[in-house]
Amino acid sequence: MQQRTINRVLTGVTGAALAGMLVGGVAAASHDDSAPQPDKLLAQQQDMAAQQNKAPKKDTASKTLAESRSKAASKDEKSKPSAAKKKADDGPKAILSGTTTASYFWDDGSGINGDTGAPASGKPMQKGLFASPSWPLNTKVKVTYHGRSITGFIGDRGPGAPSHDGVMLDLDTYTFRYLLDGEKPDSKYDAGTGEGHLQGVKWQVLSWGSGPGTKGDPQPLG
Repeated sequence: MQQRTINRVLTGVTGAALAGMLVGGVAAASHDDSAPQPDKLLAQQQDMAAQQNKAPKKDTASKTLAESRSKAASKDEKSKPSAAKKKADDGPKAILSGTTTASYFWDDGSGINGDTGAPASGKPMQKGLFASPSWPLNTKVKVTYHGRSITGFIGDRGPGAPSHDGVMLDLDTYTFRYLLDGEKPDSKYDAGTGEGHLQGVKWQVLSWGSGPGTKGDPQPLG
């Protein structure tokens, strides 16, 4: 009986010792420095999330910048007028055009070469002063021949009888000679060429004058 009592005591002591060892092991494990701590895990997770979000944000910023540059370039291109449009907008547009045979004159009232007096418009004879049998005086007209052009105005009446044969413009000697070959006349009264007429001269009415006359296609004098 004494031996049985001793065995029970030993069993109790052994059990208590084993239980203490287990508790100690758990506590030691919970304080092991090698085990990740909650704060450290949170910091690592935050770092990983920041790295993952950083790359997409950079890509988005680059994409936005590229799109902005593309839109700006497109806007600049649209704001620039095309060469064809710019060329078409240069100068006034013709309100009436056609072709005719043109002669030349210089009438300054000096009586030279049968002058009949000063131009009907009251403006002195000059380069770019043309005569028409019917258009309103001071009408602005552009004439073109073989690629050369001169812009002038209707300052006198004429030609006379030739207008009934289709000669609907009288040009000053400087304009006539320039259209013919780009040269200058021998004098104000002489174009300096054997040519007395230019056939197929293109005319363009740019604006009608306020003086006497009739708008529209030219009509023979009288």
